[in-house]
Amino acid sequence: MGQDDFPAPETGFLVTHFLVVSDQDRSRDFYQSVFGATVVLERDPVIMKLANSWLILNVGGGPTDDKPTVTLTTPGDPSRASAFLNIRVADIAAAYSEWSARGAEFLTEPKDHGREIRAYIRDPDGHLIEVGQTTGRLP
Repeated sequence: MGQDDFPAPETGFLVTHFLVVSDQDRSRDFYQSVFGATVVLERDPVIMKLANSWLILNVGGGPTDDKPTVTLTTPGDPSRASAFLNIRVADIAAAYSEWSARGAEFLTEPKDHGREIRAYIRDPDGHLIEVGQTTGRLP
């Protein structure tokens, strides 16, 4: 990828999601093989272009001078989440089939909730990823 593909805007800003991972190579391979993410930087940190967004994967660590009371760690309890990636797709049945074949493990098959059909995946460190298709139907 060229410099134009690096997430560094010349004006304004863009949103990049940062995930704390235990193994940069394993996580990079997961996002690349399942979702087709493009690797911009191989490691320390891994930077990937994921569809029209950006993803940074880096190992955790203790406080630093700019976050003196914060420790970065992978999810401790997979049954609790305070944030997750939300991927919107045009065809959830196709995404479910394709991404399952590539190694994604969905928690359930896609479920119809009226205005959307959705299902969830966990990455290798337990980060939750919602995959949803808007139906346009009102509840």
